Amino acid sequence: MVSRSGSLQSAGIARLSYRFAALVWGGSENVRDYFALQQRNRELSDQVFALERELGAYRERDRRLRADSLAAGLPGSEDFTFLPADIVKLSRNRQHNYLILNKGYENGVQPQSGVVTPNGVVGIVNAVDRYYSYATAFQNTDFSVSARIGKEGAVGPLSWDGRTRRGALLREIPLQARFAPGDTVRTSGFSAVFPPDIPLGVLGESRIVNGAMYEIQVELFEDYASVKYVTITGNTGREEILSLENLAEE
Repeated sequence: MVSRSGSLQSAGIARLSYRFAALVWGGSENVRDYFALQQRNRELSDQVFALERELGAYRERDRRLRADSLAAGLPGSEDFTFLPADIVKLSRNRQHNYLILNKGYENGVQPQSGVVTPNGVVGIVNAVDRYYSYATAFQNTDFSVSARIGKEGAVGPLSWDGRTRRGALLREIPLQARFAPGDTVRTSGFSAVFPPDIPLGVLGESRIVNGAMYEIQVELFEDYASVKYVTITGNTGREEILSLENLAEE
């Protein structure tokens, strides 16, 4: 009887031992799986980081190519530098809109630098921090740019109409000027900020103001609701130009 009881007890202990061993083995497997998963997650994280860096490098090269392409397409741009930048913030629902760019004085940006795209003028830099710049947007009622009709036509200030996303007004055009709806408007080059011949838009309807000048509606090429990538322009002769202007005003 004792022997039978001892055998049953031994069998029970053996079963418990097997269950315990299985539990320990399974736990060990789970621990190994956990650390393997952690290692895999680290590897995937490293791969994602490497891909993000590579993608960032491709994007920067693409922006640089676009800036170089813009410069190459402007015959009078030899005196300007071209720096690609991203718009990190852009206000659109005000009369005095602005934008913030991800380039600052560490990148060579200075106040009174232009902000452009191949489709037009976006703004002008007013303040510069180490890594960011603040610019007045073209869609600002205080902003205007010197514009020319065609390659050799009349010149006047072009400004946002204050109402529509792609509407502008070209003012102070002499009555003797010759133009037609559909003519292209470009930057005139009469500025230390913007290179000449950047296309801005096309002429629309016109009216005579005070019997002396034309005011012409312009449909802009640039869609300011979707613009994200821009080029900052800097005039290499800007200091000399400003110095001469100051002398002339004395």
